[in-house]
Amino acid sequence: MRTFSFAKHTTALALSLLAFCLIAPSLQAQPKIATIDLKKVFDGFYKTKECDTLLQASGADADKVLANMLEEHKKKQQEYNKLIESANDQAVSADEREKRRKSGETKLAELKEIEQSVMQFRRQAETNIMEQKQRMRENILKLIQDVINSKASAGNFTFVFDRSALAFFQTPVLLYTNGQNDLTEEVIRQLNSTAPPGFFTSDKDKEEKPLAAPPKAAEKEEKPSLAPSKATKKK
Repeated sequence: MRTFSFAKHTTALALSLLAFCLIAPSLQAQPKIATIDLKKVFDGFYKTKECDTLLQASGADADKVLANMLEEHKKKQQEYNKLIESANDQAVSADEREKRRKSGETKLAELKEIEQSVMQFRRQAETNIMEQKQRMRENILKLIQDVINSKASAGNFTFVFDRSALAFFQTPVLLYTNGQNDLTEEVIRQLNSTAPPGFFTSDKDKEEKPLAAPPKAAEKEEKPSLAPSKATKKK
């Protein structure tokens, strides 16, 4: 009578699994890794420069509007100061002084209205420019990602690491690379292959800059000096 040996079959199964584990890695394709300096690609892309120009133009337009508003405030401030001064002139009648005082109150209300408009415009300009910048940035990164994907697929790369990336403590994520399989220059060339003729001619000697920050009209941390009692004080 033939008997079933559990131990014997278990040992055979274990040996088979061990053999498979030893052979399996050789059957799998080895990872092929590439690197890229994403910051350099972003800064070197001609569309980044185009977007930077558009942002600067938006900022300049906001600056002009803000300057006109502040000039209007300055004029109203001067008119208010004159009215307050004349309202205290004892050479005129009490009725006239009261009339001037009321005119001063009206002018003060106009000043406060301009102040509110200035603050509201400043906040809205900053928001608009930041949103515009974010949209442009996302579109640019999408175009870059598409080219990276194409290059990675054509080169059969398993991973592409950004060698410009930083970890939480501002230390490099990629601690070492021998420089092989770096796609940076290839990606930049392909991205800029559609640049308008002569686009880089005037900028070839200039240092490349990243996408612009919001212009000064939207960047100022301090509020304008709009208090009625101080706006026209001069040293």
